[in-house]
Amino acid sequence: GDWEATAAETAELGRHVAESGSLAAGGPGGGGAEPGKEPPVEDLIATTGDAYHLLRFVSTPFDSTVFLHLWLDRNDGNLALARIRLAEMADRLVLG
Repeated sequence: GDWEATAAETAELGRHVAESGSLAAGGPGGGGAEPGKEPPVEDLIATTGDAYHLLRFVSTPFDSTVFLHLWLDRNDGNLALARIRLAEMADRLVLG
C-alpha cells in the first residue's frame, strides 16, 4: 500500500478519536485529552483484509494528541502481544 497516505489517514483517524467526547471514559461530554492526564482512549484497532492498524495513545504533559501507530500483517502478526508491547513502549516514552 501507499505508506504515506496510510500514515496521513491514520493520523487523521487518531485525531478524530482523541477529540471525540463520546469515546471518553465519562461518556458523551467527557472531552479529549487534557495535559498531564490519561488519554480518553487507550487503543484503537482498525482492520483491513490483510493488516491490523494499532494506535496507542500516549499521555503528555502538554496539550497535544500523541499516539504510536503499529501496522501488523494480519497473517503473521499477533495482535494481543502487539497491544502489550506497544503499551510498554508508550509507558517508557518521555515527552515534554
